[in-house]
Amino acid sequence: AELQGAFKGMERQGNPWQAPREDRFKWAKGMDIPVRTIDENPDFDVLYWTGCAVNYDPRAQLTARALVKVLDKAGVSFAVLGEMENCTGDAARRAGKEDLYVELASQNVEVLNEVKPKRIVVTCPHCFHNIGKEYHQFGGNYEVVHHTEFIDELIGAGKLPLSAKAGKDSNVTFHDPCYLGRHNDIVDEPRHVLDSIGVKQIEMPRNGKKSFCCGAGGAQFWKEEEHGTKAVNIERYEEAKATGAEVVAVGCPFCAQMFETAKSNVGEGPIIKDVAELVAERL
Repeated sequence: AELQGAFKGMERQGNPWQAPREDRFKWAKGMDIPVRTIDENPDFDVLYWTGCAVNYDPRAQLTARALVKVLDKAGVSFAVLGEMENCTGDAARRAGKEDLYVELASQNVEVLNEVKPKRIVVTCPHCFHNIGKEYHQFGGNYEVVHHTEFIDELIGAGKLPLSAKAGKDSNVTFHDPCYLGRHNDIVDEPRHVLDSIGVKQIEMPRNGKKSFCCGAGGAQFWKEEEHGTKAVNIERYEEAKATGAEVVAVGCPFCAQMFETAKSNVGEGPIIKDVAELVAERL
């Protein structure tokens, strides 16, 4: 029953937050760097698929703005879909609402096949997995890269002038999102990026492909968890805290939000930053 609100929002407004579709591009307003749609920049090289979180969750918007700064500094010609973008349907498929998933995926494939992006960069591993690994079932075949992979590429190509910045976030532990590490074998690239900005990395006991979930996956983000001895996000946040790191670095908007909630319950502990935010601070 708790999932019905998310389903209704995905069906009617194209997002599980049940927020107005016309708000989908508001996150980019007021930025020093213009974020252009495909109509405004038809010759783009990279399509930034923002995902629902960026458009409706203030925490995720910090990541998007950081990535835009990075792309701009590296001279990447990118564009977004704006209001043409729709939820990928991830939560619907994970929760078993397959008919809604098929509807959303089919609509998105139709739009993407018309746009014909050379590459798609995403800040959400759930979008990454759906568009890159499941949309082929609906006739959509695309090259999709996670933003940590893309930033790693840009650094490797010498396109990002970075300066080491000592201080409160010099000790970092990276939390592997399930749909990045466990499902898609992307564990090294985020760590390469963190190495490049000169932070000291401290690994949690459960990391890489054997990482531990933040508690949001499988559509759990949209409902109350079943009660056990401890909430999953608190278990994981305490694991990060035990490393002594000042920062939990993330690569997923849902992980970020789950850890922010855990921090508010646990109290003292590491701050949460996306890898893109850490890079943007050092440009």
